[in-house]
Amino acid sequence: MEVKDIFSYDWTYLLPEFIILGFATVLSLLDLFAGKRLGKHAIGLLSLLGIVLAGVFVFVNIQTLDQPYSYMADMIRVDDYGNAFKLLFLGGTAFTILISLSYMQQGEVTHRSEFYYLLLSGLLGAMVMASSADLITMFVGLELLSLSSYVMVGLRKKSLQSNESAFKYVVSGGIATAVTLFGMSYVYGLTGTTNIFEISQRLAEAGMMGFQFIIYMAFAFLAVGLAFKISAAPYHMWAPDVYQGAPTPITAFLAVVSKAAGFALVFRLLLISFLQVPSAEGPFFFTQGSLFIGWMAAASMILGNVMALRQTNVKRMMAYSGIAQAGYLLVPFVPPTTLFFSEVLFYLFGYLLVSFGVFAVIMVVSREQQTEDLKGFAGLYHRSPVMAISMTIFMLSLAGIPITAGFFGKFYLFMGALAQENYWLSAIMIVTSVISYYYYFGIIRQMYMRAGENEAPLSVPKGIWVFIFILAIATVFFGAFPGLVTDYIQATFNPSFDFGNMLPTRTP
Repeated sequence: MEVKDIFSYDWTYLLPEFIILGFATVLSLLDLFAGKRLGKHAIGLLSLLGIVLAGVFVFVNIQTLDQPYSYMADMIRVDDYGNAFKLLFLGGTAFTILISLSYMQQGEVTHRSEFYYLLLSGLLGAMVMASSADLITMFVGLELLSLSSYVMVGLRKKSLQSNESAFKYVVSGGIATAVTLFGMSYVYGLTGTTNIFEISQRLAEAGMMGFQFIIYMAFAFLAVGLAFKISAAPYHMWAPDVYQGAPTPITAFLAVVSKAAGFALVFRLLLISFLQVPSAEGPFFFTQGSLFIGWMAAASMILGNVMALRQTNVKRMMAYSGIAQAGYLLVPFVPPTTLFFSEVLFYLFGYLLVSFGVFAVIMVVSREQQTEDLKGFAGLYHRSPVMAISMTIFMLSLAGIPITAGFFGKFYLFMGALAQENYWLSAIMIVTSVISYYYYFGIIRQMYMRAGENEAPLSVPKGIWVFIFILAIATVFFGAFPGLVTDYIQATFNPSFDFGNMLPTRTP
């Protein structure tokens, strides 16, 4: 592999990462030297500006980059796959900042500026994860996102619940990191390299030499360790406590951005590294590997939806819902086809719109009612029809009801599973989706059919009102015209995995 001098690279393709890094650094120094003289929203608005600028340069990369561009012996690879996920990360972080501007007025987070540059640090980690082509940079990005998230979860320093959730998150994350590193050590021991494209070739050679059992162990440890980041079984039980204890904007960030970053890493690492490994029944990834992922998907869908039935706290309910969503997102991985990338990306796009809408409504209602329980939504339709109707749209989308973005997201995953003859996984998708109707419609029932203790009109900040209304309209619009997104994804993004003819082709 050709190693270039550091000055011979075209560093403009990494401008999105440099912009986020620069803003995070400058804002931390600005807070240190001029924090008290700044307006209460200045750091937040500047963070939002940095995200917009980074997004502009991601679009520039999409338009100008014809093929993947590698840095530092292929440790970082800028390609369409990474750019697509970066747009999701930037959009999710921008939404987090927008709802946090209102949330910060509650006074629960005393160090507001720290919130924003920690958020940018976590975003940078996610972007590095999406562009990594090497185990080392993957781990650096993973830890940057994780460490930032640990601190942000515990920013409500006077809240015992927040402190407890942050502690649980750190302990669970540390164990997950150890498991992931253990799996990586097996991979490195078998291949002698950390580049995932070289790993793919050398693991195939190791498999032909009789090291299948160790390869299977490495795959299992990596899959279980990375399940923590996407909150999928068997490493999912941290999510309810962390979602409940974290500040609501951070809960939304973990539900969407952190989960999407986990999937970006899972797909790139596992799919590329283990794709060519042989086994007695055929390619390992399409036999034992896909079966392992399939059981993870099934367990996540079943456990997430069943456990959500018992929840009275809305944020805990959304945590279990997120576990189930992770299971749905693993379905096109069993085994993957040429359309798995667009299926997952559309689902994450719809989930982005819905999740931030849901948590924005939860933030408004819980602030006024001083509770996050379901009973806080009682009579919401009579107090704020727009909030109730918007929340209804979000719940219908999560449940997969037609004319919402969530319906077509699940529909594409379901049809993909049927095309691959995964009838057992398709059946679990249908059954668990029906189960989810109970708790999603439970919120709707509270809003329309229960009388609340407080009948006064709900006080909603104008910015949050507009934000929720736009997301509700977008959820319906893209549910009515999903082709606008799917066609753009298929026409614009080429994952550039170098799969050759190994992935089965499926007509959209």
